[in-house]
Amino acid sequence: MSFSTEPGTRGARQPSGPLLRVANRLTTGRLRRRGGRLMGMDVLVLHTVGARSGQPRATPVAWFPGPDGSRYVVASAAGAPGHPAWYLNIAAHPGEVAIEADGRTVPVAPTVLTGAERDDAWRAVVAAAPRFAGYQEKTDRVLPVLRLTPRD
Repeated sequence: MSFSTEPGTRGARQPSGPLLRVANRLTTGRLRRRGGRLMGMDVLVLHTVGARSGQPRATPVAWFPGPDGSRYVVASAAGAPGHPAWYLNIAAHPGEVAIEADGRTVPVAPTVLTGAERDDAWRAVVAAAPRFAGYQEKTDRVLPVLRLTPRD
């Protein structure tokens, strides 16, 4: 798998800091109690391992249906010039990724989509959640689209 998607040089301010960490913890708890829809989108808890720390991380992210039970996620960081931490975590530890949804945690194999496959997935994402088109307009980096496929 290639994580060669370059960071950008311009974009929105990337969400970060203690307030984001608290919001993510609260959102993760809500998702575990009530299920996975927020702000009109399906949301799952993405489990990764910190790229530098090696510590487990849990991040709520929007997902979109892909083929054969896979799910698409977009490393948008709200249109920031840099990639979100969870994307860098996956790049560092691609074999240690899982998703939590519908009351269960499932290991997944991440794939960064390119070419026509990415274009098709991107069209589906933007049709379902037009705000992602706005994120792309804010930055000069190509927002990575990943397919998360359940592993055996």
